[in-house]
Amino acid sequence: MAAPRPGWSRRAQYGLFFSFIAAIAGLAIGLILLAISIAAPQRFNDLRGLALDATSPISGALHEITATVSGLASGAGDYWDAAGQNDRLKRENAALRRQMTEARAIILDNRELRATLRLREKAPHVVAVGRIVSSSFESPRRFAVLSAGTGDGIREGMPVRSADGLIGRILHSGSMDSRVLLVSDRASTVPARLLKTGQAVLCQGRGDGTLDVKPLEVGRNPFKPGDIVITSGVGGLYPPLVPIARVVRLLGDGAIAVPLANIGSTTVAMVEEPYEAAAAANAPVSEQEPIP
Repeated sequence: MAAPRPGWSRRAQYGLFFSFIAAIAGLAIGLILLAISIAAPQRFNDLRGLALDATSPISGALHEITATVSGLASGAGDYWDAAGQNDRLKRENAALRRQMTEARAIILDNRELRATLRLREKAPHVVAVGRIVSSSFESPRRFAVLSAGTGDGIREGMPVRSADGLIGRILHSGSMDSRVLLVSDRASTVPARLLKTGQAVLCQGRGDGTLDVKPLEVGRNPFKPGDIVITSGVGGLYPPLVPIARVVRLLGDGAIAVPLANIGSTTVAMVEEPYEAAAAANAPVSEQEPIP
């Protein structure tokens, strides 16, 4: 008696048998359909239509499932792509804002430099031009540091101005930097006059960024808000016709004014020779003493 084959079972035999039956049945159906298509083409078309109608719900459902899955996949891809594009646009927007800020700062700086250059062309006694590197705001004394010194020909007592107006005068000068006494300092006194009427007035710093403006003649208050005060040239230190301040508020027989050259926004300043050569030597001693 022969031994049974390894792995050969009745289930495998049945499977192989039914596979043959299915293959023979499929072949028979195919031959029948082929014969019908040759002998009766119209009947074959009717059968094909019935087959399409029978399989249409299944194919439609499969198509919807495929479309839904594809839509979900493409939607997720579009979402992640949109999120990436949004992040990229945010970074580009931030970079553009930084560039715009830098461009505006450059425009302001160039505007001030052009104004200073135009002023220098008209001013005959310019000694040096430098940058305001620092200034005091909280201290009752008002100073600024200018990036020019004795090496540039600067000496104590020389007036300092910008394109907007008078800033002050040199208090101390080093080889590379100088300390400027601002017109708003309490120790600063500038002979001036009203631009509109020419009346002689006196400007004295208040130590808080503003100036007291008082007439030299006792009488009716001559000031009005908005009046411009300019240097008179009296005393020989500051040249005449340099704008100093604008009146903002009346006070008794005088007024309070704000400097036209805002030291907080001024970056470039110009140092000139004294209007008269002996003026710097005759400056008040209290202004020339070192400040502790």
